[in-house]
Amino acid sequence: MATEIKVPTLGESVTEATVAKWMKKVGDAVAMDEPLVELETDKVTLEVNASAAGVLAEIAVKEGANVEVGALLGTIDEKATAAPAAGKPAAKEEPKKEEAKAAPAPAAAPAAPKPAPAPAPAAAAPASATYDKVLSPAVKKLIDEHNLDPRKIQASGKDGRLVKEDVQKAIEAGTAKVTYGAPAASGAAPAAPKAPRTDREDEERVRMTRLRQRIAQRLKEAQNTAAMLTTFNEIDMTNVMALRNQFKDEFEKKHGVKLGFMSFFVKAAIAALKELPAVNAEIDGDDIIYKNYYDIGVAVGTPQGLVVPVLRGADHLSFAGVEKAINELGVKARDGKLSLEDMSGGTFTISNGGVYGSLMSTPILNPPQSGILGMHKIQKRPMAIGDKVEIRPMMYVALSYDHRIIDGREAVTFLVRLKDAVEDPQRLLLDM
Repeated sequence: MATEIKVPTLGESVTEATVAKWMKKVGDAVAMDEPLVELETDKVTLEVNASAAGVLAEIAVKEGANVEVGALLGTIDEKATAAPAAGKPAAKEEPKKEEAKAAPAPAAAPAAPKPAPAPAPAAAAPASATYDKVLSPAVKKLIDEHNLDPRKIQASGKDGRLVKEDVQKAIEAGTAKVTYGAPAASGAAPAAPKAPRTDREDEERVRMTRLRQRIAQRLKEAQNTAAMLTTFNEIDMTNVMALRNQFKDEFEKKHGVKLGFMSFFVKAAIAALKELPAVNAEIDGDDIIYKNYYDIGVAVGTPQGLVVPVLRGADHLSFAGVEKAINELGVKARDGKLSLEDMSGGTFTISNGGVYGSLMSTPILNPPQSGILGMHKIQKRPMAIGDKVEIRPMMYVALSYDHRIIDGREAVTFLVRLKDAVEDPQRLLLDM
């Protein structure tokens, strides 16, 4: 009896994945619930486990191929055993047959010259330029998120405008994807196709992972859609470091987790967000959504790229609760075990470049959020304290914000409130 291995549901808004790695070969014994294949989406990496015990009889999709939810990945023969692996030549030949069938696909490459008729792109050029002016923010956001070409979407709105429903239909139909490598529709220039790049012997070409592609897309989206500015301040860490040194051993003994600086900054940020709700808000079309909850994203660097797991209801967590949650999410991020739920949502983000030695930076927004706080390296510097010069441990902090809904006054005030709370930690205990 053959059991099919299929692509499981990948989560909200995720319909496609890349086969990153097969952990078994055809003919290998497979145990129930044993990981078989690793799939990579634009958000997380997940393993597909065996739903039955037996022998891996077929691998239908090779590593590096893209698959949709429900697609067949391979089959398990429940009656076979791994011992007579030599007696299963047919199973090992199947991938070769698929290669033979798949090989003709590149032969379709000669069809590439079809873009030669330049008239069509030239005619579409004005439409593309016009669309940038008539797209509403909500529609543009959908188009950017799903990498769509607005010229390929049938418009039903007034005066030929695209509305949300038009874009959603195009997403479901999958008919408006941008074709990479196609000439840009902005005049006669596209007629000259770009010659293929020739790699040098001392270069290595590696395909971008889905996670890295998604990171690139979201960062560019943030630059394209938000009126992003950054404001800076500096914090004297003397008091918070003294408090931490005084209680760190007792704190760890009682709560089983180290007392770090992140819990102070999370608590201080929430206090500032409550006073300045625009920094915790987001833009949706012509509306501003104010959020009366505080799900704080904490940026974590991993070998696969930057991920931002979210502390849910961070305003209800104690200092120990924040430290435990950050520790757990950090371990899951490093092990590649973060789920879609761990990274979805979030109202505000904190990024600590100081752990890598960064002295100052301008963090980039995490759409659709309107603010992100950047922490940096603590460095001793001479400071004027009253009429004396003293050496103090100082940290630069940066707030990048969307100027469309956050004014400069609010951004500066946010950092001042954060500074006051961290420099005088008692304010956090007294909710001041």
